[in-house]
Amino acid sequence: MALETTFVMIKPDAVQRGLVGAIVQRFEQKGLKIKAMRLEMPNPATIEKHYEVHKARPFYPGLVKYMTSGPVVPMMVEGESAIAVSRALMGATNPVAGKPGEIRFDFGQHIGRNIIHGSDSAETAAFELGLWFPKGGAQYKRAGDEFLFE
Repeated sequence: MALETTFVMIKPDAVQRGLVGAIVQRFEQKGLKIKAMRLEMPNPATIEKHYEVHKARPFYPGLVKYMTSGPVVPMMVEGESAIAVSRALMGATNPVAGKPGEIRFDFGQHIGRNIIHGSDSAETAAFELGLWFPKGGAQYKRAGDEFLFE
């Protein structure tokens, strides 16, 4: 079993719409472990660094404004193939291009308000986890893990 740890962030639109519990439930029901999670008003400097890769793109200023417009829920998530599994749970970046059962399709309607962010690679996960959770997450064994993995 190859465990991975990845970064997931529930965006301001989902928090404002009261979808945090429903979204977290999807990750837990899939068998992923939440190692760290909090509700916070994001620091603009953290958001700017997080999305620095998009700095030259025309949507960057609006993205920073939107991501600092309300609280977010950053999470550290662990599981077997956690990056790929999380990306599959989230679905297509553009909610209308997704499929029923995907978080973005089920809860979103517009690419600019697409509910959730997740790391797209191990390198991105390491960067984002280091930015949002420099002290790491909780180390614990869940009762029932033996029913998830061989």
